Amino acid sequence: MLSKNLLKTLGPGILFASTCIGVSHLVQSTRAGANYGFSLVIIILLANLFKYPFFEYGSRYANATGTSIIDGYRKLGKWAINLYALITLGTMFFVTAAVVVVTSGFMNNLFGISELFISLQFPYPNLITPILLLTVCFGILAAGKYNVLDSLVKVIGGVLLISTLIAFTLSVLKGGLPPVKGFVAPDWLDFSYNNGIHLGFIVALMGWMPTALDLSAWNSLWTVARIKQTGYKPKLKETLFDFNFGYIVSVILAICFVTLGANLMYGSGETLPSSSAAFSAKVVQMYTTTMGDWSKWIIGPAAFSIMFGTAIAVIDGYARSSERTLEILFVEKKKVDLENRKREYISTILTLSIVSFIIGYLFVYNKSVSMKISIFLNELFGNSTEGNTINGFKFLVDIATTISFIVAPVIAIMNFSLVQEKYVGKEFVPPKWEIILSYAGIIFLSGFTILFLVFKFF
Repeated sequence: MLSKNLLKTLGPGILFASTCIGVSHLVQSTRAGANYGFSLVIIILLANLFKYPFFEYGSRYANATGTSIIDGYRKLGKWAINLYALITLGTMFFVTAAVVVVTSGFMNNLFGISELFISLQFPYPNLITPILLLTVCFGILAAGKYNVLDSLVKVIGGVLLISTLIAFTLSVLKGGLPPVKGFVAPDWLDFSYNNGIHLGFIVALMGWMPTALDLSAWNSLWTVARIKQTGYKPKLKETLFDFNFGYIVSVILAICFVTLGANLMYGSGETLPSSSAAFSAKVVQMYTTTMGDWSKWIIGPAAFSIMFGTAIAVIDGYARSSERTLEILFVEKKKVDLENRKREYISTILTLSIVSFIIGYLFVYNKSVSMKISIFLNELFGNSTEGNTINGFKFLVDIATTISFIVAPVIAIMNFSLVQEKYVGKEFVPPKWEIILSYAGIIFLSGFTILFLVFKFF
């Protein structure tokens, strides 16, 4: 039985898990299983292991200081907050665009919005779903209610968690499909193959496994928001319990989605669709294959709901982090009144929505422009997409996740620096095992980043 104080603490960790479960699990983990079977499970586990301390430090720092880790970056020096601002600016629009495109696919699969407007001969019917999605997200967040987001995620996350565990169990009991004649298992360790196609996907997979490392700042922002919402200052162990619960759930679900992809698609001769709507339909089909057709009435809404929660969490997280970063950079010690902060927040989510929609349009919804962009980037960086398909939402997802992985070592070093005794006090310093894991994680993330850049450019 959870204590009342612990119940007051729960929220940020579940919100974090919701952010993780979105694209990295429904899309990337499923692709990993479908294309590589179980061979990339070790990569997923290593990414979760070596990223763990740096995500945890966001919650630890917020509990120790009562402020977000973004405020801590300023303590490291102006170079650190400037660098974080640059990283945020360089990733936020691509990350949000990728999440919106994927969520729109699940939304369209559930409600058939595009098909409706196609039948009405409406111009640009594929744009209606992302516009509607962003409008709804903007409306919810403009209301300024953290507790709406918190409560929403807890409900839909629970539905998808239970459904996925059931589908996973049934999939394991049934076993995998026999490979088609002539099937050759891909050698994912052959990084030279097709201009590093395997390495490109591995880096993209780890980029958001469990999610982008620069999103660790959101843990601290949500922890601070939860404290303000409940009026309760939790103990460190309570804050870490909340975070660890969300983190463990996200790891378990990642393995579940890999298993579903591996057992239902690997070696079957099928390929995952490049259209976000068709891809989402394939994900729902994986559940119905194991659980029965009746389950689509649960899985369809649950899958869309968790992606919808992810979309709201991503837009909210970037708005909060951008708002706080700008205040530190340009307002400094001046007092910011609530009215101005509200206006800044709304203007940020509006700008983020518009720019991310434009990126989604250019990379996905406008086929001629997206093909030109993907060919250009393919020639510049080498083919890092699966097969010869360089058009579609998976290309945008790979770009966003790859960028996130490349900046991860920098965020890891800054977060690790901020949990030293001089910043958080002796009682909040991480235990020795976590400090050792931090050094190993920095080496792991830096090593893979260097390996990827060497293969791509040299």
